[in-house]
Amino acid sequence: MSIGSSLAERGLISSDQFQIGVIESETSGRSLERTLVDLGFITEKLLRDFKGKSAGAAALDLSSVLPDRLALEAIPEDFARRHTLVPLSCEGESFRVALCDAGNLLVIDKLERLLNKKWTLLPILASERDIVSALDRFYGFELSIDGILNEIENGTTDAQVSVSAQESYTHPFVRLVDAILTDAVKRHASDIHFEPEAGFLRIRYRIDGIMRQVRSLHHQYWPAIAVRLKVLAELDIAESRAPQDGRMSFAIAGGNVEFRVSALPTVHGENIVLRILDREKGIVELESLGLGKSSLLSLNKLMARPEGLILVTGPTGSGKTTTLYSMLNQISSERTNIMTMEDPVEYPLPLLRQTSVNDQVKLDFASGIRAILRQDPDIILVGEIRDHETASMALRASMTGHQVFSTLHANSALGALARLHGLGVNKAEIVGNLIGVVGQRLVRKLCRHCKVEVPANASAGNYDTGNNLEILSGNMASQYRAVGCSACDHQGYKGRVALIEVLTINDDIESCFLDDASPARLQEAALSNGLELLYVDAVDKINRGITSFEEASRVVDISRQQNEGTVRH
Repeated sequence: MSIGSSLAERGLISSDQFQIGVIESETSGRSLERTLVDLGFITEKLLRDFKGKSAGAAALDLSSVLPDRLALEAIPEDFARRHTLVPLSCEGESFRVALCDAGNLLVIDKLERLLNKKWTLLPILASERDIVSALDRFYGFELSIDGILNEIENGTTDAQVSVSAQESYTHPFVRLVDAILTDAVKRHASDIHFEPEAGFLRIRYRIDGIMRQVRSLHHQYWPAIAVRLKVLAELDIAESRAPQDGRMSFAIAGGNVEFRVSALPTVHGENIVLRILDREKGIVELESLGLGKSSLLSLNKLMARPEGLILVTGPTGSGKTTTLYSMLNQISSERTNIMTMEDPVEYPLPLLRQTSVNDQVKLDFASGIRAILRQDPDIILVGEIRDHETASMALRASMTGHQVFSTLHANSALGALARLHGLGVNKAEIVGNLIGVVGQRLVRKLCRHCKVEVPANASAGNYDTGNNLEILSGNMASQYRAVGCSACDHQGYKGRVALIEVLTINDDIESCFLDDASPARLQEAALSNGLELLYVDAVDKINRGITSFEEASRVVDISRQQNEGTVRH
């Protein structure tokens, strides 16, 4: 059955419109699909989504796609135009390409032969008009950062001009911003910092939790770059004296990536920071977080409880939100009503009713929880407990038979008890309602391509690594050290893994807490009931060559192991 017949059968166009389309198509020589769109009987988006659903292929709107220079270089322009396709990205073993007919095996076979089968082709459906427009935008223009900067420096482009969203892709500052965003995402950065100084603009990425300077540009470029970023994030380009926040979204490397944008005035001009929210990388399986067997078992037992408050603690940037989303993703189903109150919603998830805090309508965490309780929830996520009222409401929700998840800034899982009490919550409210606390930090993983095994008694940097580890792990014969190679951008580390401790609140811990026991006594009770502290997990990951002693020591006080606890092997 043709697409036109299918559209008519599904009621998306009338039978009269179908007949008109057939006659007009035969007369003009255009395809029926193109004719139906040109006649206004159906939109490009509706046609694209319908074809994608029919073919079982992903559909994409190319109007917000940022080009991948390497993918474009792999496919000549004449080939792309002849077969009406546009390359999207080549990353790892996958090559994503947009076609107006994702099921055209002849074109796919030609593509595979052109690429010498170096990648696995992932066809994505796009409308014919979008593809032609993308081809006009992408081919024939310099897309590398160095090339665009050279074009600006040697051309006649005025760096002070306003670069609006309506301007043509021919403007080099449009392509420069797009190239920087694409480069940051492909290098797995979590944040992009545009930092104006007295005579230049510094651009830094935060990669694996560490800031890394990637560019220094002349300060004359900053006004046009700043305007372009503010237009994309729908900020006020005329306002430069007050802080502003916004969001924008692009398709990069074949996936949809959102950016949270913050502009802040400084002595040298507006400082703009973009937080990269990549849903594909932000939502991970709970088993992929790197939890030890006992911690994973304890966490699964907590999530199986029908009611109570579960907290995830740690400093800013320690992966608390990722852990919460992973937990919710595991227990989400059609049988449960999960509702969230976040500031803001970072990763939209199916089956979750997600709400953002909104100061303009006085919707804060506490009032949001009150409203959610009237929505018949089974599970509630509160983005962060930061004051007495929110803490009290979260605990009250757990009292009424709901499972509540939230984050809290505390130095450790045990420290969450004192932190809640410090917010003014009565101890009697905490006891019986707080059922578990997850404490976590993030450490960088050693690059598997270049890490080297060294004797345990070898010193490294400012740490007497071997002696410390010999005390910590007893029978350790060797360890691994960071080196650096092209695979890890010569950093020695690539990716991060969580160090996690899971505290299950039981009668002994509650009794100690109510009796105002000392932190040492409280920790003793927790350890005797199975708590494995963060540094135990850190030493375990050092022993297994996942991270180095230097990296783990950067975020966890491993030296405490000499006097406390035992190491998991």
